[in-house]
Amino acid sequence: MGCETGLASGGDIWDPKKMMDPQQIEQFFTRSDGTFLFARWGRPIVPVVFGLADETLPVLKGAIEAVVTLAGHKMAEVDPDLGANLMIFFVSDWAELAGVPNLEKLIPDLGALLSRLVAAEANQYRIFRFDEAGAIKAAFVLVRMDAHLQAVPAETIALSQAVQVILLWSDQAFVDASPLLASPDGSVLLKPEIGALVKSAYDPVLSSMSQDPTLTYRLSARMARPT
Repeated sequence: MGCETGLASGGDIWDPKKMMDPQQIEQFFTRSDGTFLFARWGRPIVPVVFGLADETLPVLKGAIEAVVTLAGHKMAEVDPDLGANLMIFFVSDWAELAGVPNLEKLIPDLGALLSRLVAAEANQYRIFRFDEAGAIKAAFVLVRMDAHLQAVPAETIALSQAVQVILLWSDQAFVDASPLLASPDGSVLLKPEIGALVKSAYDPVLSSMSQDPTLTYRLSARMARPT
């Protein structure tokens, strides 16, 4: 089973006095076809990054570790099935991915996907794989460093990619508003309500996968708890 989610953009600032209600949360997991699907990782995350400069690699891995820690989830050195279960590819042109050995075995119909990405002038894409219980077991993140992304600080790209892969968000979740915000000192942070939602989503009492929108009431209740 697989699922795909698109790119993020925008930059609305969250009002800390405003609490997300179940209906607002539902939009983060309601796909463009109208279906509701929530999923989180069911196993420790093992990332591997390709195509990134050595000096930038710690920034990305640090962002992933920070978001995983926020979620209360775990990372590991090796995944028993794939070795690495979170594969992130940075390229300057989508055609570069066609030359990656054995990538078509991990991403079926890779050629057709790359053609769609070229036609859409996309600069990022995410593909998820799931276990028998519906929890995320692997993710593939494809990033094309176009002129727009080249102008974005590495820390912003890293945190954005980390948060967008920690849950199976709707393909529309961050089209109009980024999950990040700029702090007064110029650094980029995860929006507080998105951080609270991520943390709530990994409550061990909750199922790792759900197609029932009433889950949002349980998520909302957990977000309202003092931390």
